[in-house]
Amino acid sequence: MIVFRYDKTFEGLLTAVFDAYNRNTFPVKLLSSDEIELLFVDACHTVITDPKKSGRVWKGLEKRMMPVTRNMLTYVWLSEISGCDETVFRYIRKVFDSKTSIEMNFADDDVLQVRNIAQKVNREKLRVIEFVRFQKTADGIFFAPIAPEHNVLPLTLEHFTDRFADQQWIIYDTKRDYGYFYNLKETTEITLDSDTLILEGKVNEELLDPNEQLFQRMWKSYFRSMAIKERINPKLHRQHLPVRFWKYLTEKQ
Repeated sequence: MIVFRYDKTFEGLLTAVFDAYNRNTFPVKLLSSDEIELLFVDACHTVITDPKKSGRVWKGLEKRMMPVTRNMLTYVWLSEISGCDETVFRYIRKVFDSKTSIEMNFADDDVLQVRNIAQKVNREKLRVIEFVRFQKTADGIFFAPIAPEHNVLPLTLEHFTDRFADQQWIIYDTKRDYGYFYNLKETTEITLDSDTLILEGKVNEELLDPNEQLFQRMWKSYFRSMAIKERINPKLHRQHLPVRFWKYLTEKQ
């Protein structure tokens, strides 16, 4: 029984696929560097992430898969669901070992899992796009904290850079403690001291633009005036607007 250790990056996972075929040994388990080995392990191979190796695997998938299906593998990886890396590893192995396409073979458990997990991640991506609320800070940057279930922030960048190309903004994942800053030219990954910057899902009032609180009060007033009390349906409201997003929404404060 063989296990592989790798750095828990997507490039590292693709390198593990390359090593497995190069060594002609396939692991029963993928572990991080600090995980405890299983009992009765015969050998443990440490994978050294190599961009050239991972690139060759990705190019091999390009030849055998449709772009939309190949991208589903990255969605599954970003899901951060336990065991998702092993699901991707098995899926890739089946792609390379099969003489015909497996993309529509939903009788295969791994193919079905990849499709289902990718759909969950895509739904979360759309929720982030829909429920992000920017607050203008004193230095003129629009800041939006968010804590999605899955690590979908990288999947939303194309939308936000296109939709808000004329202003500087930061979207910050408070759950994973990283975010992206757009400076009108490019988007870069950043980390911040979120404990002092963000309080209960909102930017610290001391750091806001003087007019931001006024605009928030105006938005709340508009939201209340547009609501029809007789048609309020709390159950349906929670279905369309998950409670976990409420603390980020000005109108729900």
